[in-house]
Amino acid sequence: MHERLRELTDRDREVRLEALRVLLAGAEREDAAAKQVLREIVTGYRDFDPEIYTRALNLLVLFGDESLAEALLAALADEEYGCQAWAATGCATLRVQAAVPLLIDLLGHGDALARQSACEALGELGDLMAITPLAQVLDDPAEHVRAAAAHALADIGDDEAVEHLWNALESPRRPVRAGYLAAALAHPATRTFDRLIQATSHEDPEVRFWAARALGSTGDQRAEELLAHLAAEDHATVRTGAHVSTAAKKALKILRNIRRHQRKASSREQTR
Repeated sequence: MHERLRELTDRDREVRLEALRVLLAGAEREDAAAKQVLREIVTGYRDFDPEIYTRALNLLVLFGDESLAEALLAALADEEYGCQAWAATGCATLRVQAAVPLLIDLLGHGDALARQSACEALGELGDLMAITPLAQVLDDPAEHVRAAAAHALADIGDDEAVEHLWNALESPRRPVRAGYLAAALAHPATRTFDRLIQATSHEDPEVRFWAARALGSTGDQRAEELLAHLAAEDHATVRTGAHVSTAAKKALKILRNIRRHQRKASSREQTR
């Protein structure tokens, strides 16, 4: 394995990548020596090309353990090395709660991928300290970052986190494409079904539009009759030119597909 370690720093990129591939294959087979070398990539990350480091972290689940926490925190704070997005994901994978303050700082990073990864990691870690900073990211200029923040708040699922999602949905400044807000509010952890039902009567057709979309994603059969009514009756137009009825029709289709898959899964369980 010492030879593999040397190859990981070879000047030839293909040699480096092949050495990493062999090590990852070994880790998948539960090879202890291979896992140890991979851990050395994380603990001594500055000695390795960022490509090797990030590719290794992509499969951290194969070899990671609590001994890597300190090294991941170091990489998370290391602006110069430039792999903070991957370090953030690694901290979430290993449940490194001490990373929360650094991840919150990362929400203001200049790179959108780093901000997105920080949001996702904070959602995984579920620390209530992250709620207000994540809510601020709902105004991020990048849509995929806003979506990551919304889903992180839904993952946390605290009443305060959910209220921020509602405020974003009901705000006159809501993005034209707010599907990620609807998806977040449909998340099981948010416990918002009754409020989504109420929102389909909101005076603002945009709110009714996205509430309908969210209800479809819940897969809850209690929404079927209401969605069918909206699909037939609510022809109000939203900023994109679409109708609330169109959202309800799509939601109804999604809900029925979810219910169909649930019935099939239940049937398979019963026949085992």
